[in-house]
Formats: sequence, C-alpha cells, structure tokens
Amino acid sequence: MNIEPALQTNSKIPSSHDNERSGADDRASSGRVESISFSIGDEQYGVDIMAVREIKGWSEITHLPKQPDYVRGVLNLRGVMVPIIDLRCRFGQGKTEATALHVVIVVQVEARLVGLLADRVLDILSFEASQVQPVPQIARSSRVDFLSGLVTIDGTMIALVDLPNLLAEQFNTKHAAEPEPAASGKAKN
Repeated sequence: MNIEPALQTNSKIPSSHDNERSGADDRASSGRVESISFSIGDEQYGVDIMAVREIKGWSEITHLPKQPDYVRGVLNLRGVMVPIIDLRCRFGQGKTEATALHVVIVVQVEARLVGLLADRVLDILSFEASQVQPVPQIARSSRVDFLSGLVTIDGTMIALVDLPNLLAEQFNTKHAAEPEPAASGKAKN
C-alpha cells in the first residue's frame, strides 16, 4: 500500500493569503517572487507562496505501512487525508524527531495537497526573479535535485524547493511499495 497525495477537489481550503493573492498577476508580470521561508536545522529553504494553503503546528498523524522513510503518514485535515513528507529525511539528513514546536506547511502541487514537515516557518520573502541563481551541479545528489534555485536575501542564502520535483516519485510511482506478483509476466499500468 502506498499513499497518494490527497486530490484537491472543488472545495477550497481557506488561506490567510487569499486577499493578498489578487495582485499575484501584477507581481508575476513585474518579476517579483514571493516565498514562505522555513528552516530545517540551520539551513533555510523557501516554497512558492502561491502553493501554500495552510501552516499548522505539528499534531499526531496516522502512520501507514510500507511507505518510504520520508513519508511520515497522513493527517486528517478537515476530512481530507494529507500525506506528510519529512523534508529533513527527504533531503537525506535523517528522520525528524517531531515535537509540538515543529510545523506542517500544507502545499498544493498540481491538484494534490501535501504536508511538509519543517522545524519552523521564518518569514515571507519577496524578491526579483532575476535574483534567483541556479543550483551548482558539482555532484548529483538527491537534495540538489529538489531545488529550483538559490537566492541571497540580507546575506542569508535560501534554497528554493522545487515542489513538483520533490514529490515526483510520490506522484509517479504510487504503487512502488507494492510487490509485483511473482507468477505474472505482465507489467502493471
């Protein structure tokens, strides 16, 4: 059994940023980018503010068997089962020992809701798209594959998370944890 991120239906999860989003087209045409910054350990990351649907404190989740280590389980968010991704683990830095001080950033990727477990939310960042630098490809590592770019703000480097790439394995291999039938020579569709 493998958990697939919750599909977003026509019902919308209210967001405190809805009123601010009315000017999103104006910002995009001017080259402005807005991100929510958060930390994992001493490192800072950012996700596109337009993908963020909710930020909530850590609460108990339901663990599911046969999941990748970085999938902590699911959270019931007003009747919608949302998979929780441990970003520290996904970035290859070990499993997060979640406490009440940790946060879950609920993001929408395509039509799916996913919760990202992080240490804490830091700020809302606004910067020019031209400030974003490419991630150096010195060595291919899974962590670098999940980043869309780097931006320096007030002397602090922020690694921008590429949400579709971060979750691509989860979306594309929803049956990866299920064993193939031994007697069957047919591939699953």
